[in-house]
Amino acid sequence: MCANNNHARLRELQTEVDAIRRELGISSPKSVLYLSALNVTDDKCVVVEADGFGGATVSVVEGNYPIDFFAHYEKELDSEDAALEMAQKIVDEHTYPAEELT
Repeated sequence: MCANNNHARLRELQTEVDAIRRELGISSPKSVLYLSALNVTDDKCVVVEADGFGGATVSVVEGNYPIDFFAHYEKELDSEDAALEMAQKIVDEHTYPAEELT
């Protein structure tokens, strides 16, 4: 009986958390906000993944994201918008990832 009550409470809390995120305009944890090839001659991708609290991580990855990959560069930012801007700058302006993500 206790397990059922805990499951019900967990569902209730998750619904509340989802509503707060919608109200604040932030994404759920692990949501991929951006995914683009770094360039046409490379197997690397630029990924922005939300942390669920308004921040996000920008990564340059190689491999089969999100299953089997290697992160070459990674940086956590306090806002999803800042992370998206950085990722777009790396891809669109061909900025060297090490300069932005270290």
